[in-house]
Amino acid sequence: MDIAYSVNGVPIRLTEERWFHIVENHDDLAGHYDDILNAIESLDFVLRGYKGAQIAIKGIARRRYLAVVYKELNKNDGFLLSAYITTKIKKGFIIWRKET
Repeated sequence: MDIAYSVNGVPIRLTEERWFHIVENHDDLAGHYDDILNAIESLDFVLRGYKGAQIAIKGIARRRYLAVVYKELNKNDGFLLSAYITTKIKKGFIIWRKET
């Protein structure tokens, strides 16, 4: 299990079970374990997700983004739910943006 810290300073756990979930459902992310953790700490946007989840968005190519879905349980604990590649960002859902 590895940990990355959200923009709120909350440690987000990536468990072995969640990693297997990601690569089983999104085989294009196999081999991108470190990129997924890095996207939580070095991101461009945070989107509001469903049921209290947040989505870290990191640009990886022109109009391609790595989306990492996680949930913060409290100030001291959170966990990663999933990750995927997308070409769209729902602008109305942005709750945090990297300062330029």
